[in-house]
Amino acid sequence: MSEEVSVETEGETVGEAKWAAFRELEQRLPGLDRAAVRFQVVSEGERGLLGVGYTPARVVATAPRPERPAPAAAADESDEAARVRDVLERIVGALGVSCTIRLDEREDAIEATIEGSSLGLLIGRHGQTIDAIQYLANAIAHRDRGLERKAVTVDASGYRARRASALEAVARRAAEQASATGRPVALEPMTAVERKVVHELLKDDPEVETASDGTEPNRYVVVSARRSV
Repeated sequence: MSEEVSVETEGETVGEAKWAAFRELEQRLPGLDRAAVRFQVVSEGERGLLGVGYTPARVVATAPRPERPAPAAAADESDEAARVRDVLERIVGALGVSCTIRLDEREDAIEATIEGSSLGLLIGRHGQTIDAIQYLANAIAHRDRGLERKAVTVDASGYRARRASALEAVARRAAEQASATGRPVALEPMTAVERKVVHELLKDDPEVETASDGTEPNRYVVVSARRSV
C-alpha cells in the first residue's frame, strides 16, 4: 500500500481552498495526477455581517505518494555503498523529491550523484543541506567500520562543480586584494566543506595565507598577505 500525503489549506471559498491544497500537493509530489486527489471539506467558511470579515473555508487534500521503482544495486556494491544508497533514498523520499540516485564506487571513495529537475530543497542555502546530507551519509556508511573508510561525496545536479568554480573566483580575487593592499580580506560565511575548498585553493599561493574565524554557523575564511620570515 502506497504512502499518502495530506495537506490542509484555507481560502475565501471552498474552491479557492481546494486549489491552494492541490498546488501544495503538486509541489510535494511532482507529476501528481489530479484525479488521485481526495478532498475533505473541514469548513465551508462564513461571510461576516454586511460582507465585513469572514471565516475562511478549510479543506484537507490527500493523495498517494507515487511509487518509485527501487534502483537496482550493483552486484558488487559494498556494504558502505548500500548504506549510502539507503540513507539517500530515505531522505529524498521524506522530502518528496523526484530524482534518481547514481553511485560511483572506487577503491577509496564513493560518489553519490542525485539528478532531478528541481533539487534546490536538497541543496539548501549555500549548500548547507547537501553538506548535512553528505555528513550523514558518511556517518552511516562508516558505522561499525574500522580505520579503512571510503570518503563519501554527495552531489546534486552538478552543484559542487558550479560552487567550486564560484569559490575559486572569490578566493582568487580575495588573494589579489590581500596581496595588493596588505590588509586581510574576510569572505562570506561558509560551510566547513566550502571553507576547506578555499583553504586548499590558496594553500600553495606564495603571497597569501588563510585562516578560519568566527563561530558556526557564521564561520568564515580570512585571506591575509603572507608574513615574510
